[in-house]
Amino acid sequence: MYEWDSLLETGNTEIDEQHKEWVAHLNRLIVALREGKGKEEIIKTMDFLILYTVKHFAAEENLMLSHDYEDYYVHKRYHDEFKKTARGLIQQLVREGPSEKLVDSTISTIKNWLIHHIKSDDFRMAACLNNRKARHAPAL
Repeated sequence: MYEWDSLLETGNTEIDEQHKEWVAHLNRLIVALREGKGKEEIIKTMDFLILYTVKHFAAEENLMLSHDYEDYYVHKRYHDEFKKTARGLIQQLVREGPSEKLVDSTISTIKNWLIHHIKSDDFRMAACLNNRKARHAPAL
C-alpha cells in the first residue's frame, strides 16, 4: 500500500486532489493483486486505474494548454508513454495471469513512475502555473 505523502503536493489543489485519488486507485490495484483476487478482478481494477489516469492526464493537459505552459508537448509525451506502458501491463496480465513476479513488476512500475513524474514534471508544471496565477492576481 502507498500512503499519500505531503512531499508529493504540488501546490495546485486540483492536481493534488487528483493525485490523491490516483494513489487511492493504485492502492485498490495493489490490494487486488496482493490478495490474488483473480485475473478478471485484477484486469477490471487495472482498467479502472487506466481510465482514471487518462482522465487525470487530460485534466492536466487542459490546464497546461489554458496557461500556455511552454513544456506542454514534453509533458504530454510522458503521459502518452505511460499510457502505452500501462496498456502493455494489462496485456501482459491478460496473457500470463497475475503471477507474483508480474504483480510486483506492475506495482513497482506504476508506483515508481507516478512518484517520479509528480516530483519532477508535475512540480515543474505546477510551479509555472502557480507563478503565472500569482502574476495575474489583482493587486490589493
